[in-house]
Amino acid sequence: MSELIDVIVVGAGPAGLQAAVHAVRKKASVLILGRPHKSAIYWAHVENYLCVDGVTDGKDLLAVGKAQASRFGAQFVEEDVLGIEQLDAHYEVRTESALFAGRTVILATGTSKNKLKVKGEKELTGRGVSYCVDCDANFFRNAKVAVVGNESAAADGALTLLKYASEVHLIADKSAIAGELAVKLAESNVVVHETWVREIVGENSVEKLLLEDGSTLDVEGVFIELGAKGAMELATNLGVQLDMETFSYIDTNKRQETNLPGVYAAGDIAGPPLQMAKAVGEGCVAGWYAANFANKQKRQDAAD
Repeated sequence: MSELIDVIVVGAGPAGLQAAVHAVRKKASVLILGRPHKSAIYWAHVENYLCVDGVTDGKDLLAVGKAQASRFGAQFVEEDVLGIEQLDAHYEVRTESALFAGRTVILATGTSKNKLKVKGEKELTGRGVSYCVDCDANFFRNAKVAVVGNESAAADGALTLLKYASEVHLIADKSAIAGELAVKLAESNVVVHETWVREIVGENSVEKLLLEDGSTLDVEGVFIELGAKGAMELATNLGVQLDMETFSYIDTNKRQETNLPGVYAAGDIAGPPLQMAKAVGEGCVAGWYAANFANKQKRQDAAD
């Protein structure tokens, strides 16, 4: 096991990188664990972030952020975290090939989106296939689009897309949409198909969907909204408290502190809105307070 690190950041997306920048600038040793390409923003086109002029690829922003954090002194290990354990006054973080010990941990893993796992999905991701209506709706103005999903995330996404697209289809074979949202959907111009997607077709971009009922749907974009599968296993195994209403994200205070001393959370894993601006802001706060916590611990250790 390596020496005690002040701040271990789990996640290499906007929240994690910003947390690292602020923590290391406060004279804390910082280790970032994770792979940037697993961040949701990596595949996104960004145009609604302050000081970004025009459309910028998320992967380019992350590359700049990683270089910035490295320049300030943060260290990187591009491996997935397999487990986190609390031991006395520190935390042990286990990756694919190593074990690290930290005074504090910042959980900034984001949320991983469920995949359809159909032919054409992977190949056309970023070329008409999207997992975020809020991020990419603007790129489909006056286009024909489809949303795939049975739950509230899909219905809400379809209703949002009505403000942009010329035609919106919802593919839902076993709808679990109820209440006011179901009424809004029924009264809207969203075309609902009670079937499922068999294949996404296109050469350089999405052209059409092949559906399980044998029909074909010509669309330019498809939004896969199967609900965000939160990266919660690490947190819950550690004993981190989730929000009491939906149990789908980590509960934090204004300092991004969780219920465990020295454990912070920032970005998508800390709840909506799932936007880069929020992730960066929370990363700043988490990095600041995690570094303060670690530095205070070091002073106490030196005094003992």
